[in-house]
Amino acid sequence: MSLDIKKAIENGKTVLGIELGSTRIKAVLIGEDNVPIASGSHVWENSLVNNIWTYSVEDIWKGVQDSYQKMANDVKVQYGVTVQKLGAIGFSGMMHGYMSFNKDGELLVPFRTWRNNITEQASKVLTELFNYNIPQRWSIAHLYQAILNQEEHITEISFQTTLAGYINWKLTGQKVLGVGEASGVFPIDLNSKNYNQTMIDQFNDLIAPMDLPWKLEEILPKVLVAGEMAGALTEEGAKLLDVTGELQAGIPLCPPEGDAGTGMVATNSVAKRTGNVSAGTSVFAMVVLEKELSKVYSEIDLVTTPTGNLVAMAHSNNCSSDLNAWIGLFEEFSIAMGMEVDKDRLYERLYNLALQGDPDCGGLLAYGYLSGEHMTHFEEGRPLFVRSADSIFNLANFMRVHLFTAMGALKIGMDILLKQEEVKLDEILGHGGLFKTKGVGQSIMAAALNVPVSVKETAGEGGAWGIALLASYMINKANNETLEEYLNHKVFAEKDGVTVSPNPKDVEGFEQFMKRYTNGLAIERAAIENLK
Repeated sequence: MSLDIKKAIENGKTVLGIELGSTRIKAVLIGEDNVPIASGSHVWENSLVNNIWTYSVEDIWKGVQDSYQKMANDVKVQYGVTVQKLGAIGFSGMMHGYMSFNKDGELLVPFRTWRNNITEQASKVLTELFNYNIPQRWSIAHLYQAILNQEEHITEISFQTTLAGYINWKLTGQKVLGVGEASGVFPIDLNSKNYNQTMIDQFNDLIAPMDLPWKLEEILPKVLVAGEMAGALTEEGAKLLDVTGELQAGIPLCPPEGDAGTGMVATNSVAKRTGNVSAGTSVFAMVVLEKELSKVYSEIDLVTTPTGNLVAMAHSNNCSSDLNAWIGLFEEFSIAMGMEVDKDRLYERLYNLALQGDPDCGGLLAYGYLSGEHMTHFEEGRPLFVRSADSIFNLANFMRVHLFTAMGALKIGMDILLKQEEVKLDEILGHGGLFKTKGVGQSIMAAALNVPVSVKETAGEGGAWGIALLASYMINKANNETLEEYLNHKVFAEKDGVTVSPNPKDVEGFEQFMKRYTNGLAIERAAIENLK
């Protein structure tokens, strides 16, 4: 088996996917059977600079290069060969945000990530103008807010893109985006699989009085669908990606996608009536719709699959960050007591304790708002834990309430889809760090959504594997083979998984918790106002 893999690596038959997540950049190399054969990752964190959540350009490239090098080293250790040729490469990253460049390719302002809730005025104006929900984190909201703020750089804009689009541009010279990623930049026309031209015209009319030297269609990346080619690795790009100089130029790249789209691919949930939930630093659920929603909801994004089908997305800025901080505190306690505890074992023990707690968390309440939360209309946040004198305060309930609240804001959005719009969902597939501890994240998510939650054996590979699969589809698809067919027959045909159905008592307990969660939002607001 390893001999076959070695030959595939030497002959350039393997495919690479790299995803830039909020806290980790991961590179996954897959073989001819689409199974991961090597990987590498780089840990990073955003910084709050002048009240803007950002990552520096230096950190972006340091992370991409480090994750690639660790993957290449993994190949060398396992198979004794160096990576020089690849069948294809794909890049994905955090969706939305704002990266604008001048005609010389210089970044005009520091990268503004999806995490910034600073575009409320623009979001409201554009949502009303288009009669289409434009969330604060969308790229078009960031652009229009910069215009409203009369920021100096707006007259110099020559090109605007996302993080994944930026990487693809620097490696290939091509200014393009996959349609799923593009759908978080500007609304997409489902028929043309391109930006909605009517709304482009509306936006241009809106900004006409500013007399800017560009029109919107002139600065946005070209839109591509899954299976199309997004350029080839240039000599310069090859050296930028692989600092050792081993990697050869000419490798085709698939359209750069967002982490939402790659999550759909990695969980095989790109077909209608399927959905997936990605839970880590943030949490979002994607549901592929059979028809359009009855009206506009500020809590629901409408984006697309990598092939351009309509998807409803419920997104919460905050999920596991505060929970992880508490785990870190327990780790500190263990060390202080002279007990060296493996971090994975600590997560496993504490997460499983949560399953032993009272269905409604014993009356405890928590908010993990490390940053603002658009779903509940907070521009900033304060992590908060609250209990009353008669709450049942024990470790099991403490862990349970922090897992519950990690999904609290998400549930508000999903209730709109499942209860108000009566969207049909056969099951939802989970992936991301929150599902790493077997059975726990699934059980809590099943209780929150009252829908069976499945985790495939490949769920831990996440979006990096998903974008590798999209790159593989580009070079290996048969004539007229759809992405859904490719995934069903050539990727997931023999993949095992575990499904957890909702426990009625846990479902009822989560509903009780949500009453406290919504009623207690005034406490969170008071904390923000008084804890500066």
